[in-house]
Amino acid sequence: MPISPSQGSTGGGTVVTITGTNLAGATAVRFGTKTATITANTPTSVTVISPSGTGTVPVTVTTPGGTSNPLSFFYVGPPFKSAISPVSGVTAGGDTVTINGSGLTTATAVHFGATTATPTVVNDGQLTVAVPAGTGPGPVSVSVTTAGGTNNGLTYTYVDAPTIGTVNPNSGPATGGTVVTITGTNLSSTQSVLFGATPAPFSVLSDTTLSVVTPPTPDGAPGPAAITVTTTGGSAAGGDFTYLAGPGI
Repeated sequence: MPISPSQGSTGGGTVVTITGTNLAGATAVRFGTKTATITANTPTSVTVISPSGTGTVPVTVTTPGGTSNPLSFFYVGPPFKSAISPVSGVTAGGDTVTINGSGLTTATAVHFGATTATPTVVNDGQLTVAVPAGTGPGPVSVSVTTAGGTNNGLTYTYVDAPTIGTVNPNSGPATGGTVVTITGTNLSSTQSVLFGATPAPFSVLSDTTLSVVTPPTPDGAPGPAAITVTTTGGSAAGGDFTYLAGPGI
């Protein structure tokens, strides 16, 4: 006489189906000492809503013909989430985040706002999940659903990818040191600015403006360098800067 699922929330409310023979006319289904609510009954199955409980309890079905042998049902406490990392990423989704906590072994879903993703359980204290696409930039609540229930309390922030508009000035000496203003969009979370492959020191002035000091060229030679701005929302390339040769006499 199988029972499915064989585990559920300590708070009760799990829909459980018990299959077997001679189950018609079931008068009671007990989870330990508590009686479950019967919602459907046929000669080969009984569907019930589990009562609250803790630990492992015997489940029995009583019909006019007697009481069945017991099956085991395991109560699972609600999950606890302590941290999510990283806490933000691209609105297009696809980044992998790690959620730490406890009671995560039976996790079946992670909800980012109204969108659901399927997690990979590492162990009882950790899971990973690929972030689904967001509907737009901004924070969403993150909840984890397990056999023990759903627990909220974490937040993930979707960030739109940056864009580069203008670079002013767009040229300077190959020795570097030119203060350049880069305008664009979604620049608040800028993590790096590259001139070619060389990192440049920068300051975020606003969501649309960066102040950058050009680095020297690696070989001291003049020429164009592509600018790449990377934020928590992704990367944008464009607005080439031209390194100029110094004068000679």
